[in-house]
Amino acid sequence: VQLQAYGGGLVQAGGSLRLSCAASGSSFSFDAMGWYRQAPGKQRKLVANIARTGNTNYEDSVKSRFTISRDNAKNMVYLQMNSLKPEDTAVYYCNARYIAFHYWGKGTQVTVSS
Repeated sequence: VQLQAYGGGLVQAGGSLRLSCAASGSSFSFDAMGWYRQAPGKQRKLVANIARTGNTNYEDSVKSRFTISRDNAKNMVYLQMNSLKPEDTAVYYCNARYIAFHYWGKGTQVTVSS
């Protein structure tokens, strides 16, 4: 299984970015897909995830600003990020879970300038 994330970049505070992640090499639908982020010197933390059913979960600081969605048929997950803040600057990692197995993509850098 491979996860390929793209869509990161540099944006000014208040701007928007959309991250996408494509999963390939699996014959199953993931129980959950999501995004984590890791800022310099900090631990990797969950940003948002979405179950196969569509149920979502967000980290408190991104609620009302970020929206996660997925396309089960294409095994893709998206993260629409609005009203970005400098504290959102981090490497964002795509994650997919099937039963007890976690799969990770290479990170994509998101930098928000003030």
